[in-house]
Amino acid sequence: MSVDWLGFGYAAVVALGGVIGYIRKGSKISLVSGLFFGLMAGYGAYWVTHDPKDVKISLFTAFILTMIMGVRFKRTRKLMPAGIVAAVSLLMVLRLVLLLV
Repeated sequence: MSVDWLGFGYAAVVALGGVIGYIRKGSKISLVSGLFFGLMAGYGAYWVTHDPKDVKISLFTAFILTMIMGVRFKRTRKLMPAGIVAAVSLLMVLRLVLLLV
């Protein structure tokens, strides 16, 4: 059983992004959503660690973040944070799909 370090790292980045959004802009929405999605991504990474084919939670979380932040990036054209989170989330979706194959 190998630990899903990429999944846990992704979860930490998402959660940290929410905290930074709160510190810099005072955005409670960033804090709550960052911590929520970070927690869900961490929970998904925990399950991938136990069974590499059990990617449902991780895949759902990364997919939702890809969609939300992708739409936000398209609307605002701001690379930080929407574009970066959308890109990293898309990479996680691709990685998780490849784990299923």
